[in-house]
Amino acid sequence: MRSIGKRIELLKVVAHPVRIKILEELTKGVKCVSDFEEFLEISQPNVSQHLSLLRRFGVIDYYVDGRLRCYFLKDPIVPDIIKLLNRDYYEELPAPACCPVTKKGKYPGQKRR
Repeated sequence: MRSIGKRIELLKVVAHPVRIKILEELTKGVKCVSDFEEFLEISQPNVSQHLSLLRRFGVIDYYVDGRLRCYFLKDPIVPDIIKLLNRDYYEELPAPACCPVTKKGKYPGQKRR
């Protein structure tokens, strides 16, 4: 099980628009740097920086095929994170019965002074 520190670290590494797009593509399969350049519309050095960071934190890895570096997902939690981020939610959670907004019920816990 990941420590809370490792979970926070993972979320910080993933939490960038470019890296989320990279990870979304990698959930579809192996990609090389030129594949990323095409749909990200950023420079190759910038793509490489993002890939390097993801690799350094163990989120992705690569293998060499001739002159190409072929990247793939390594951390099994990534597809779950991507699915969750892409999910549409249509309603908010209901307010608790003890909430001042609903004006119902009493707070179920101990009141502290």
